[in-house]
Amino acid sequence: MDDLLIRMMRWGRQGYSCSQILLLLGLEACGQTNDDLVRSMAGLAYGCGAGRATCGALTGGCCLLAFMARDDLPELVAMGRRAGFDFIQINSNGLRLAREPGYARVLKAAGVASIFLQFDGVDDAAYRALRGRALWSDKQAAVAACARAGLGVVLVPTLVPGRNSHAAGDILRMALKWYPTVRGVHFQPVSYFGRHPGPPGDHDRITLPDLMRDIEIQTGGLFRADHFRPPGCEHSFCSFHAQYLLSSDGRPRPLHPGPVTWRSQAPIRAEEGAARAIDSVARQWAAPPAGQCDALTHACGCGESSHTGRGEALLSLDDFLATAHARTFSVSAMAFQDVWNLDLERVQQCCIHIMTVDRRLVPFCLYNVTAVDGRALYRT
Repeated sequence: MDDLLIRMMRWGRQGYSCSQILLLLGLEACGQTNDDLVRSMAGLAYGCGAGRATCGALTGGCCLLAFMARDDLPELVAMGRRAGFDFIQINSNGLRLAREPGYARVLKAAGVASIFLQFDGVDDAAYRALRGRALWSDKQAAVAACARAGLGVVLVPTLVPGRNSHAAGDILRMALKWYPTVRGVHFQPVSYFGRHPGPPGDHDRITLPDLMRDIEIQTGGLFRADHFRPPGCEHSFCSFHAQYLLSSDGRPRPLHPGPVTWRSQAPIRAEEGAARAIDSVARQWAAPPAGQCDALTHACGCGESSHTGRGEALLSLDDFLATAHARTFSVSAMAFQDVWNLDLERVQQCCIHIMTVDRRLVPFCLYNVTAVDGRALYRT
């Protein structure tokens, strides 16, 4: 019998209900005491009411979750900036940004540089299919709030076959419409974590080659498969990316036009790869200084230019240096692994890690992978 169970039994003998015991554990974990709150939780002791005695574990648990919910994100961001983290990005579904006036400005003032925004489509059908409710108006409002606050936004679609896999082109066109607030699109083909009724079939997957082909077809060649490059940090089969300069008419022009041979890249130290990735993300995904894009509206089309064999103009060096930050746009994707398609070679070459409480570095995909019954296998 462990110490936790002994303490729970002791509180039970003292007359505390299940709901009160849950709150006592939460207060203890936070290093707090609150006798009045514990006493008031006795009113929830009849929450489930099954068996000889009633139990408030369900309703008490809901109250505990509300009690422990944090509302100090701006303070945490400011703490990170003081600690020396120059680029802080927030993963968000955008709901609070959309619905709470001024919250985007609060995050910007605290030191947030970019919002990694869940974005599954450009109509409510995609959100009803993937998120269970209509969210399209919230997504638009979230981007508008970030624009007013001067926050860069990256749209992050989860693509699911038969649900929204047809929407990659529409998402990219909307991203271009919202430039320069939206700095790029980062696609994430669906992976299968948590409880799942059985192994997914090939028809349940979208591979990176599938996605590159779909992007080219759905955009009518505006973004082409041969624009995309393998990563310089993680394994070559884990992701792809391309960077573009936007001309004065808003048309993307690839910084690296022409085909590339996909092959395993020469390995580099994980520290070096991570540093390169962070530097690239910080430069690309943060919003440019206010007014810089307006000043450079016509720069993309001026000066002498050379051409590739497929009719794409390359900017002169002066133009490139003038517009490199203000008018760049990125398209990328990452294929996360799950328990059914885990590739040990890819895991061993991973340069994106999560630090556990016991100071171990766990590759990102392994940290999130779950067993068939939903159990996390590598989280501590």
